[in-house]
Amino acid sequence: MIMIGRSVTSDAGTWIWGNLSMSDNRPNDDVDVTKEWRATQGQKSAATRLRIFAAVSWVIAIGAEIAGVVLLYRHKFDHGNLPLLIGILVGIAIFAIVGSLLWKAANKHDPARESDSAKFFFQNQLGAIITVIAFLPLIVLIFMDKDMDPKNKKIAGGLGVVLAVIATLIGVSWNPPSVEQYTQDMNQCADQIKTGQPTTACSPEVAEQAKDIARDSKTVADATKDAAHPAGQDVVYWIAPENGAKKSSTPHVFHICGGVSPLRGKTVNSGSVTEAYAENATRITKQIPMEQKQCGFAGAKEAESVGSTAG
Repeated sequence: MIMIGRSVTSDAGTWIWGNLSMSDNRPNDDVDVTKEWRATQGQKSAATRLRIFAAVSWVIAIGAEIAGVVLLYRHKFDHGNLPLLIGILVGIAIFAIVGSLLWKAANKHDPARESDSAKFFFQNQLGAIITVIAFLPLIVLIFMDKDMDPKNKKIAGGLGVVLAVIATLIGVSWNPPSVEQYTQDMNQCADQIKTGQPTTACSPEVAEQAKDIARDSKTVADATKDAAHPAGQDVVYWIAPENGAKKSSTPHVFHICGGVSPLRGKTVNSGSVTEAYAENATRITKQIPMEQKQCGFAGAKEAESVGSTAG
């Protein structure tokens, strides 16, 4: 028995972008996926990898700081070893900056919501925060060390402050991305695609998903043309996420009707291609001719013939 999780009204000739509009940005709303940008599975995976690499870089930076503190307490820099201390400070700066750049790149793939102000701030400014943590204790100890040669203290402490300021400024996200901003960009991109304008709003983060959805929507519309729907439909069917989850853990295939053989005996959701993507049903069926027969659709050429005869 097939259970349809959602019903979507589909008017002939309606293009998918007509359903896109700005989100009202309220943090506790159950957001309609057709109104808000969401990261794809690929974008989330890329963001996770980048954040892991960023975390490794920051761990190395903080590890170098700890090594410097230990050496200070052992009086290794009292009367020499200035190159070693400078090397530690430079190493901290390099790994802190690398971590910040990787973290910023991850945030471009999977940004936070601006409406969740606390998470938005910490997620976007974490690079600067970690950099301060990696530098401040060591710099303070350098200036407080009464046994270190005054000249070496001045050189190492001054260099540490300069490196800390540079690395912290690089770690700051001055114009951080947000789900709300990407939603606005995607809607502008959609308007530009629909009206044939130059796609100035179609950044890689929003355009790739938009183009995939547009391509699959056109394929579905072509496959579902018949006498009743000469322009086709934007309704597809896919296996519902497991255990009531909002999104499937693995990518699923979506189909052009609920009666096809791969869906028999399954719990099935239905909706637009955009909604299918939101639940990780991101692969269109490769058996469209077979499914057209099972679903009773005429094919594109046949539908055009029926439409012209009716005219």
